[in-house]
Amino acid sequence: MTALLATCLMTLVKAPAEAAGTLLSQGKPATASSTENAGTPASAALDGNTGTRWSSTAADPQWLQVDLGSTATIDQVVLNWENAYGKAFKIQTSADGSSWTDVYTTTSATGGTQTLNVSGTGRYVRMYGTARGTQYGFSLWEFQVYGTTGSSGTGCSTTDAALNKPATASSTENAGTPASAALDGNTGTRWSSTAADPQWLQVDLGSKQSVCGVQLSWESAYAKEYQIQVSDNGTTWTTVYRTANGVGATELLTLTGSGRYVRMYGTARATAYGYSLWDFRVFTTGTTTPPDNGGAVLLSYRKPATASSSQDDAQCGGCTPAKAVDHDPATRWATAANTGWTDPQWISVDLGATAHVTQVVLQWDPAFASAYKVQVSADNTNWTDIYSTTTSKGFKQTLTVDGTGRYVRMYGTARGTAYGYSLWTFDVFGTGGAPTAPPADPPAPGNPGRIVFQDEFNTPAGTTPDPSKWTQDTGPGVNGELEYYTNGRNTTMDGAGNLVIEARKEATPGSSCPTDPLTGSTTCQYTSGRINTSDHFNFTYGHVESRIKVTGTQGLWPAFWMLGSNFRTGTPWPASGEIDIMEHIGKVPDTVYSTLHAPAYNGAGGYGSPYRIAGSDFSSAFHTYALDWDSSHMTFSVDGNAFFTVSRSTLEATQGPWVYDHPFYLILNNAVGGEWPGAPDATTVLPQKMLVDYVRVSQ
Repeated sequence: MTALLATCLMTLVKAPAEAAGTLLSQGKPATASSTENAGTPASAALDGNTGTRWSSTAADPQWLQVDLGSTATIDQVVLNWENAYGKAFKIQTSADGSSWTDVYTTTSATGGTQTLNVSGTGRYVRMYGTARGTQYGFSLWEFQVYGTTGSSGTGCSTTDAALNKPATASSTENAGTPASAALDGNTGTRWSSTAADPQWLQVDLGSKQSVCGVQLSWESAYAKEYQIQVSDNGTTWTTVYRTANGVGATELLTLTGSGRYVRMYGTARATAYGYSLWDFRVFTTGTTTPPDNGGAVLLSYRKPATASSSQDDAQCGGCTPAKAVDHDPATRWATAANTGWTDPQWISVDLGATAHVTQVVLQWDPAFASAYKVQVSADNTNWTDIYSTTTSKGFKQTLTVDGTGRYVRMYGTARGTAYGYSLWTFDVFGTGGAPTAPPADPPAPGNPGRIVFQDEFNTPAGTTPDPSKWTQDTGPGVNGELEYYTNGRNTTMDGAGNLVIEARKEATPGSSCPTDPLTGSTTCQYTSGRINTSDHFNFTYGHVESRIKVTGTQGLWPAFWMLGSNFRTGTPWPASGEIDIMEHIGKVPDTVYSTLHAPAYNGAGGYGSPYRIAGSDFSSAFHTYALDWDSSHMTFSVDGNAFFTVSRSTLEATQGPWVYDHPFYLILNNAVGGEWPGAPDATTVLPQKMLVDYVRVSQ
């Protein structure tokens, strides 16, 4: 018997592991808790090159994380350690990059190459190191994640589908803990129920959707037993998750179901108090065609609109009611400054025929309504309320309504500011009416994409940029800049595969400067170069990247950026939209910046983020600056490190309209002076050369 048992054990030990799935991680966006230096970025552990590595600073804990792009089933992780290895670490997965689940743990690793068979699901995977094996940091030549994903586009989104959607509950503890507080994106506000079982919190997503996850952030009064349920009608419910062992804190649940309504149904409290949630988030696949919603379509596009008043002055020229129904997020209606900064005020749209109205979308300007009604009418005289609020916070509001009429209006009864009422968007959805179809949405970029534009700058030294790809921007700069952009004299190749954009201080100001076409002056102290693709290449969505060595002295302002193509046909900035992939100013050598500019957030109030490597100088080496852009988000990265993601839904709910669903063109320039970097001073060294190795766009 002993011999037989030994044979069985040997058989079990020697059985080969199951074959790993597909390599999912290579080339995907990577982030890390820290990097030892600019030469060991997070991306180096996912580039398929065992001669490059990521390394952290010498402290515990540290982590390296990869975004697989969509939810995947993970079955194997391979760690190829450098000598500075992790003695104790975990492999963790996450649906949202915030809440993590352990799928492997060790406290006795010995380094080398470790092939770990694991079982888990998530969009994000990370190595979380808790104890180093040496006095140095954590360092990996390669971090490989294997597994399987669903069909293209069916990954679980990390966008909260429940954010600011209509919420109801079985009860509330008091007026300060309403159901809506768990769906407002603010983890400092909460819903709480009375102290009884059962209780529930419910969200209306607005349409039937495929639900793949729910995140519950519990206050100390949590549920021991509860269910997650979905429903098409808010009456008949299907349970898609249940537990009798709730642990409180933050619970991220992976599940499968579909419905317009999602609720947490608590059956047993863990404390003597009620149920209380700081946050209730719902995640969907984002690709399932919404089931029957009654055939609702946009009814208000370019329909006749009227208002109590409208503004037309230097602050808001031509801000007529039509601007709220033109499907252009960069134009708006506003009430007149002389008569419309009072209560009440209204805007109304004529749908052309009787319609069944099921949804209204309002994108407010900062001049918003704190109290308003949505009303319908058959005759534009007698109105019926189908929605009413006295607690509006502005920004974007998607309202599920139910009413019938030819006319729909927003009737504001209390302003949220000292100004009037103003809407970027007043969209009405439903059936019937006499709809005009809006322009088709741009196609999504491919996955993987293919290169649709590139310039490697490999022409001989002294040649200028390819005129079939680039146009020279000439003349004086803007934003208080001091340079004069020349027609190719400051933008030439170096013969080593780089474009050089050189900023110079002219020896004899004016002697070699072009004549200013506006003033006729030839006096300029500084010259530089700026080129763009506006006449040759304009595009919507995709992956954009350039490898650049920036300049780095006081008063210099190199940039790689994009401007809405409609700027060239008369749409003013910032209505055109601006996407700054990289800006650098000489007085802050260790930081670059990525920023968005639109009518509601621009200039110093632009929406962006810095990327900093403390103690470094970006002008000392080449770095790769990239943007991934589609209809729902933008992600900015440096050397493969994704550091700033803009979610469309979050932007619209916190900043203002998303104005990036149309063509843009590329710009490279090396500015001198300006309101942000300041002017050159006694420390400034000129000339300065901005080097561009390549520019590539994939779709």
